Amino acid sequence: MTELANRDHWEFLHNKAKDADWTPGLREIFEYRDLGIKDGTKGDYVAHIVRHNGKEMTDEVQKWHIHECDFQFVYVIDGWAEFEYEGEGVKRIEKGDVINQRPMIKHREVACSSDFAVLEIVSPADFKTKVVDGPSEGHAEAAE
Repeated sequence: MTELANRDHWEFLHNKAKDADWTPGLREIFEYRDLGIKDGTKGDYVAHIVRHNGKEMTDEVQKWHIHECDFQFVYVIDGWAEFEYEGEGVKRIEKGDVINQRPMIKHREVACSSDFAVLEIVSPADFKTKVVDGPSEGHAEAAE
């Protein structure tokens, strides 16, 4: 059996829905609810719910980009979105779907519904997002 990492520095937490604080974040068309995991894991992970806020505009995430992280998990709570991934093509994710997005994969959003909402878990918590050149192969047109 593999030896488990020591997580004694992590804290127990209970993040209550009734106390949710929705804030702006990386994308202007979404609002974010931090679930407290960043503080509870001392920055090892971040977990947040991301939901569409009704704004319609183009932003940096519709450009090709990467996330400098070790782990990224996405669970679709509601709605749908289409993302294009280098080497994987366009993937439509819908309510109940899961994406395990491998580290550093080039991707971009093509479109999403006005009710789109996801649970996203990423490690480390303070990951960076960088706009990059797209792949040289053919790709879909992003929604404006």
